Amino acid sequence: MLGKKLMALGMASLLLGGSVISPKPAIAEESTPNPDVKQIVANMSLEEKVGQMLMPDFRNWQKQGESKATGFTVMNDEVGSIIKKYHLGGVILFAENVVGTEQTTRLVDGLQNASEKIPLFVTIDQEGGIVTRLQSGTNLPGNMALGASRNGQYAYQSGTVIGKELSSLGINVNFAPDMDVNNNPANPVIGVRSFSNNPELVSQLGTKLIKGLQDQNIATTAKHFPGHGDTAVDSHYGLPLVNKSQEELRKVELYPFQKAIDNDVDMIMSAHVQFPAFDNTTYTSKKDGQQILVPATLSKKILTGLLREDMGFDGVIVTDALNMQAIAENFGQAEAVIMTINAGTDIALMPAPVTSLATEKNLDNVYKAVIQAVHDNRIPMSRINESVERILTLKIKRGIYKPGTSYISDVDKMVTNALQVVGSKEHQAIEKKITADTVTLLKNENKTLPFRPKKNDKVVVFAPNPDQVLALKNAIADLVAKKKINPVDVEGIAFANKTFDDSMKKAIDNAKYVITGSYVVKNDPAVNDGVIDDTVVDSSKWATVVPRAIMNYAQGKNKKNVIMSLRNPYDAANFPEAKALLAVYGFKGYSNGRYNQPNIPAGIQAIFGQAKTVGKLPVDIPSVTDPTKAMFSYGYGLNINNGKPLK
Repeated sequence: MLGKKLMALGMASLLLGGSVISPKPAIAEESTPNPDVKQIVANMSLEEKVGQMLMPDFRNWQKQGESKATGFTVMNDEVGSIIKKYHLGGVILFAENVVGTEQTTRLVDGLQNASEKIPLFVTIDQEGGIVTRLQSGTNLPGNMALGASRNGQYAYQSGTVIGKELSSLGINVNFAPDMDVNNNPANPVIGVRSFSNNPELVSQLGTKLIKGLQDQNIATTAKHFPGHGDTAVDSHYGLPLVNKSQEELRKVELYPFQKAIDNDVDMIMSAHVQFPAFDNTTYTSKKDGQQILVPATLSKKILTGLLREDMGFDGVIVTDALNMQAIAENFGQAEAVIMTINAGTDIALMPAPVTSLATEKNLDNVYKAVIQAVHDNRIPMSRINESVERILTLKIKRGIYKPGTSYISDVDKMVTNALQVVGSKEHQAIEKKITADTVTLLKNENKTLPFRPKKNDKVVVFAPNPDQVLALKNAIADLVAKKKINPVDVEGIAFANKTFDDSMKKAIDNAKYVITGSYVVKNDPAVNDGVIDDTVVDSSKWATVVPRAIMNYAQGKNKKNVIMSLRNPYDAANFPEAKALLAVYGFKGYSNGRYNQPNIPAGIQAIFGQAKTVGKLPVDIPSVTDPTKAMFSYGYGLNINNGKPLK
């Protein structure tokens, strides 16, 4: 018996040389030095092996007798029975699962205690920036903001902070960093999740973040291989295609992944993206009967031929979520899992939706289909064995699994430790320091910035959503409370799905300063003309039209005004007439008593002269009307104090 319980929470932290120290577990016996993984695998049943290769989510759960599924936050016997029955190797957590520090610690402990033999990979997407899951954790500004800082130490610190917090909670795998090169401004799914459109900068910062995570003994994941940066389709809903030559792909998309491999990244996550240069194999879609190209996730030529044999990766390959429409609709649940295993995948992530005991059959069907495929020789047993060997090797490497050793957790001590670590003042200070050096000033005509209001001057702030408006208002209030600026009267207006109306005009008329937060995911020249229909605004158009109208009206009234690009910096190209314009690389606002990202407050500090603007563009920003021309080039940024370009 390998031991019923693992010290599930903080186990990774015990192996650190860092400052976070978790309570020591009770050790039943010394672990076997250099365990023979091949022998362990040889002694496992096929059912146990297949279970190690499946990683479902329990994002929402409907217990028997309940009317609907809700966020799964407290361990229960129903989920525990599924972990045991299918010998699961891991689970992935989402924001619905991690609503508080103590709650998360106890949930992870419960999940681990349900695994009878081999402890779980407990995974999460805690990238920092716009993709964060921990609702009580330190958020950090995100990858593209780090790209603007050009600071490798900041990337390492980001990895360290994230790693310490995850480790204290018992989470042992982070599906980060995103190593995509975002060279398509119209990309709807990557954008600021990427460090840059420069593969060298992506590599430098990505490998530093990997090192920061690994120094906290968190298993790391480079994603989305071979690259999701040059896509205009979201693979959650469709199959993107990257139609580049092998030479182009090796020079740009593959470069950061090769650097991650060279720096011992633990896992690589595949992309549901078609790459005909590497694999032009076709498949008859189950959705509509059309012939489609096999995406990287299901491609042996890409996962085995390119990634394993050509690039030399010998770690764990994990798929992107297999329940995404790009895969589920075209290939079917069971068939997709069989195909990806044969392609070379080690872990099938979210292979089937399981939200209740009634829907357990979805996972059961996939599980049994894989086992039957082995019996039918559709999947070679050698293919299963090599994957399980890689999985167990990584679990041993990261201290998750110690053959021959039994651990019992003291969850109360783990909770005490986690409460001291997650979202700590020390981590928040690091977060603020990093973010202050990421704000990028793109325009500042006539010394519009910084704003220096007199007592009781009126400031009006606009943003698409109420939480963003609240973040702008609270950030200004913070400066007043700290006596950094004079007391001011602040009005806030959310404009999502609205027209520019008389109430907005009145607010501008009464104000001396105007701040507009703009959020445009994809630039569209058709709506970049400032024309406003006073009766109807298409939901796809308000995002550009309303902030342009605010800008034009404010400038016509000689009001000092600035536009803050909240998400993708490409958004800035919609406002060529702006007098002042800056990018902050993060759109999340203020809710539940906290800033959900530090980016908006950092932008406000710069606007009011309380921070220097030292960020440089990590991407080129093309003109909206002529995408062949750059409106702002990679590396561009202005010094707010003298208006000169940064060197």
